Amino acid sequence: MSLRQLWFTRCSFRRADLRHATLDGCHFKLCDLRGADLRGASLRGSSLAGCDLTGADLREADLTGARIGQVRTGTPRHGLTDATGIKLDDAVLRDLELDQVIGWPVIK
Repeated sequence: MSLRQLWFTRCSFRRADLRHATLDGCHFKLCDLRGADLRGASLRGSSLAGCDLTGADLREADLTGARIGQVRTGTPRHGLTDATGIKLDDAVLRDLELDQVIGWPVIK
């Protein structure tokens, strides 16, 4: 699957199988990606703002130049991206930008 430079707002990809999808330059705003399988996906230059990534599988995904952060909602603690429990084994995190992401794992 190849989707490039698309905008998704308030979309649900909950438990979606997006393995090896090409999502380069796509923008996800306030989307539900809980439990999504993004193993080996390409998210180069993508933006995930205010999304719920709880339990998402990003192993071997390419996040080069991606931005993961918040949406300015005017209400504290709302509009933040939640990355609690995501899997990042062997993911490419080069030039990844993070802005107030909840639950981002410590990479050793």
